[in-house]
Amino acid sequence: MTAHDIESAADTKSPVSLERDEGRPEPHVSELENVADRLTEEDNARIRRKTDRTILTLLTWIYFLQVFDKAVLGTGAIFNLQEDTSLTGSQYSLIGSISPIAQLAWQPFSAWLIVKVPPRILMPTMVLGWGVAEASMAACNDFKGLLAARFFLGLFEAGCLPLFTFLTGIWYRRAEQPVRISIWNGMNGIATMAASAVSYGLGHIPSDHLKPWQTIFLFAGLLTIVSAPIAYWKLDNDITTARFLTEEERRQGVERLRVNPTGTVTHEFKWSHVFEVALEPKSWLWVAMAVLPNMGSGMTSIFGPLIISGFGFDKFQTSLLNIPFGAVQTIIIVGSCWAATRVKIKSAVMIGFTLPVIVGIGMLYGLKRDASQRPALLVAYYLCAFLFAANPLLLAWAVGNTAGTTKKSTMLALVQAGVSSGALAGPLLFTSDQAPGYRPGIRGVLGIFIALIGAVIMQLGNLIFLNRLHRKRRIANGKNADVIDRSMRADVHDDDYRKGQEVSDDAAAKDLTDRENDEFVYIY
Repeated sequence: MTAHDIESAADTKSPVSLERDEGRPEPHVSELENVADRLTEEDNARIRRKTDRTILTLLTWIYFLQVFDKAVLGTGAIFNLQEDTSLTGSQYSLIGSISPIAQLAWQPFSAWLIVKVPPRILMPTMVLGWGVAEASMAACNDFKGLLAARFFLGLFEAGCLPLFTFLTGIWYRRAEQPVRISIWNGMNGIATMAASAVSYGLGHIPSDHLKPWQTIFLFAGLLTIVSAPIAYWKLDNDITTARFLTEEERRQGVERLRVNPTGTVTHEFKWSHVFEVALEPKSWLWVAMAVLPNMGSGMTSIFGPLIISGFGFDKFQTSLLNIPFGAVQTIIIVGSCWAATRVKIKSAVMIGFTLPVIVGIGMLYGLKRDASQRPALLVAYYLCAFLFAANPLLLAWAVGNTAGTTKKSTMLALVQAGVSSGALAGPLLFTSDQAPGYRPGIRGVLGIFIALIGAVIMQLGNLIFLNRLHRKRRIANGKNADVIDRSMRADVHDDDYRKGQEVSDDAAAKDLTDRENDEFVYIY
């Protein structure tokens, strides 16, 4: 399934960059109107396709590497990583948690870097850094070495999720974003399959110098390192400097993004936006919704291969059986975002995709670990793949309800902090002495996903309340009580698009936040 195939189903939000190349004069208003008149549906589709081929392809590949580099830790564990490095007790769990600890500590800097450093510089630097850290793990022979390498891996990966969500916002219309987020975030499943398949192949290579897990880490690290210059070569900072578009297409690209209500891209870091994020209940509900599923994901990402091994399979069978899990994961991620665009209510979709996780975890907890239960145990484990619907839905939902450049970067950094906190705490629910059933950890994860449903319901009520407040503000300001959310429309030419254009442009030019702009419509 490609972005073009499901384009008509898309719906969320993105900012528009109105920055010009240095030395290029600002166009006159009449010139922009002429550009709008010349922006046909064919132009819109062509610019979107070109953006997909360059920007979306790059985001997808780099995000794949980021997940792949983390996934090989779990597959390395079944190739005697713990025994060869003399890990005991909870040391393996701590190695799984140190990466999100680094990510959590770095998030305040991520919010600042996304605003101040051009993406074309920031992304390749991060990719090179975590590639070197991954390759260095092959040289580690004890707990301290692995802990240090994983710390730097997490440090350089810290800005990946907020930066990629931010980039999706500045390159795509609001109605196009959920599908794009699902495509690059869907690499979670592809990377899981790749890590299992690559580990299976590399694990069979005989070597007197490298153990199988060392070969796996070295391969993953070098693949990432060579991708850093590719990222610098292909990425552009925004639509106004896109080298893959002609001069005319860049002007049309600005116009096609103009309906988005999330503001311009600026390089001014505004502390007022930071304080607004900190004081809003919806920000902390986003954090809760990031923490909870990512605590649960540790069960499959770090301990998944060990749990499958506990069903009675050997290390090579375990590697192969994790491949279908990755396939289900990919289908779930893309399918959940597709469902959200069709149903138009992201909260309902998130709850719907959480229920199978609860069923699967309940089965894992209740079923005995014997040969007769293997098929049911595998079904239960594969149902847990539904948990990966939470992150892309949360990202699309959160960024779709936030306006203002600094506010978006801060909010995304805060969500990443929640993701990191959950990923940090999740593996600590499991210890080696719980093997092979890991029932205490699984019981804790069951409670986590029940709590997630409660957090989604609370956020739904909060957003309904905020829309009512904005409606009252519009009435008080002498405006129509109800506004049309043009950014959720797929077409580029309609009467409602041209009406109100002046208001949208004014809000964008002032870099207003969603709280400041009384015409902002929160999505559920």
